[in-house]
Amino acid sequence: MKDVLLFVLKGCPHCRRALGYQQELLEEQPAWREAPLTIVDEREQRGLAATYDYYLVPTYYVDGEKVHEGRVEKEDVARVFRLAAE
Repeated sequence: MKDVLLFVLKGCPHCRRALGYQQELLEEQPAWREAPLTIVDEREQRGLAATYDYYLVPTYYVDGEKVHEGRVEKEDVARVFRLAAE
C-alpha cells in the first residue's frame, strides 16, 4: 500500500465531508485500512504544509503525488484509496 497524506483545516465543511466519506469507505473496504494514512491540519503544521503545492483543502497525496484538491464526493475519496492500493 502506498502512503496517503491528507491536508485539512478544522472547521472546513469540505474536510469534514472528506473525513466522513473516508470513514465510510474504510469500513466498506477493510483492505484499504492498510494504507499508511497521515492527516495534517495545515494550521497546526504550517511548516510541513508549506512544503507541498496545493491551494485548497481537503487535498490528498498518494506517495507524494497530488491526486485530489478541494471539494470532494465519495467517489473522489474512493479513487484516492484505489490509487493507494495499486
